[in-house]
Amino acid sequence: MTSSTAARPVILDGGLSNALEARGHVLGGDLWTARLLRDSPEAIADVHRDYFAAGADVATTASYQASVPGLVAAGSSQREAERLIRLSVRLAKEVAAEGEGRLVAASVGPYAATLADGSEYRGYRGRVPKQVLREFHAPRLELLAEEEPDLIAVETLPDAEEAEVLVELLQRLEVPSWLSFSADGEQTRAGQSLKDAFALATASPIVAVGVNCCDPADAEAAVELAVSTSGRPAVCYPNSGQGWNSGVGEDAGHWTGERSWDVSAAAGWVAAGATYVGGCCQVGPEQIAALAAQLNR
Repeated sequence: MTSSTAARPVILDGGLSNALEARGHVLGGDLWTARLLRDSPEAIADVHRDYFAAGADVATTASYQASVPGLVAAGSSQREAERLIRLSVRLAKEVAAEGEGRLVAASVGPYAATLADGSEYRGYRGRVPKQVLREFHAPRLELLAEEEPDLIAVETLPDAEEAEVLVELLQRLEVPSWLSFSADGEQTRAGQSLKDAFALATASPIVAVGVNCCDPADAEAAVELAVSTSGRPAVCYPNSGQGWNSGVGEDAGHWTGERSWDVSAAAGWVAAGATYVGGCCQVGPEQIAALAAQLNR
């Protein structure tokens, strides 16, 4: 097992959607949490405050599912869409400024997120040309980078080919970034070698590589593989361990199964080399508070 050299891990926040739902917001449609950038930005700011109060060091912006094409399709003008993407960083920075030592990570979800069909958990398997991915990601990355977040969080990547495109784009921006895959065991969700995917993250400005929205049981081994492959610290923020049903029928669009996210496992992630540690979908402020209490001892 690889030992972490960090004095203390950076505590990430948890899921934005479940925290918003806990506050009574109904999320649905193709924009998901990004809809509230337009309709209720103060609700997003309140969730950032909740996570900082719980002990998180990082606020992850509400830009995961925000894209210019997606926002335009939902009725915004291009100018308004660009403003909303920028707003995601501004909201987080304003809340971060209320305390000391807080960071903001601008979330960049995969192309699959705009499909709203669960492709984050299946990948594309060559169905989406790299040029399409490049044209989709470049404008949003530039908008986010112009707002000067501390980090760019490229997350829930299901496909190594998409990661190749994003690494190329990130090198042009020179903003510290992490690259995180929605892995399944030793493979990406698209069925590629996770080791090969991690190997893409050896170029500057990528400061960490790892996994998110994966089963907590897969996290420690993935962290070890990420560190040994890339030579970089790892980022690790699994989901609750439940599965997302994106198909049809009465159970579609719901989390299913039992929760298995356990704060006691986090020490193993850190010992394996995780420098950035938190939670993803269905992990809320209560769990992040427990995580911060354990790792800040």
